[in-house]
Amino acid sequence: MDTFKIITEAHKGFAYLILLAGIIFIVALLAAMFGYSGKISKLLKKSTLFTMIFFHVQLIVGIFMLVFSPGLKAAMESGTLMSNAAARFSYVEHPVSMLIGVVLMTIINKYMKSHDKLSMKIVIMGVIAFALFAYAFPWARVFPSMFA
Repeated sequence: MDTFKIITEAHKGFAYLILLAGIIFIVALLAAMFGYSGKISKLLKKSTLFTMIFFHVQLIVGIFMLVFSPGLKAAMESGTLMSNAAARFSYVEHPVSMLIGVVLMTIINKYMKSHDKLSMKIVIMGVIAFALFAYAFPWARVFPSMFA
């Protein structure tokens, strides 16, 4: 098995973990906002921490994947990186969206450690981070049977 294939499978595997952790995070975030009068629960702190950790690991694996990607090299050499929609999504939109999501999750985790109550800006940042993740998530590649 070559290096790129191993990295791709790791990236795909962590996508499932992030999907699960992200859903738990969003549910805990909304439950804390609307159900507990904005108090930050232990579940919310833990789900934020694990979601942030999984986002960071995924980012590192994704960077390695980008470095070893034969598709990126081919698209850059042929000059079709930005003109080809699939290449643009895979090598520009996906990494940038995920990077912004990682930064937002890091800010949210820092906030959760130092505060007892949620603020609306943190809830909005959490929803934006998950929305960016959902936008950049390659649904058809991860769940091919659903999109066949």
